[in-house]
Amino acid sequence: MLNRAQDVSEAILKQFGESIDEVALVTGDAGVFVVRADDEVVFDKEEDEYDVDAIVRAVKPHVGAAA
Repeated sequence: MLNRAQDVSEAILKQFGESIDEVALVTGDAGVFVVRADDEVVFDKEEDEYDVDAIVRAVKPHVGAAA
């Protein structure tokens, strides 16, 4: 799961660079893998299919028009 989390964080940083305040990996229990943007869940491995590009697209509306 860590590799996937790293892949997503790298893709977000590559796409949005300095337009975002922070990308953080936070350890969890039982294989939790959730991506949040502005405290909104945009990906949860329990509910969504893993697709890095789709996750990045889900984050984009939270970055603003500058991205």
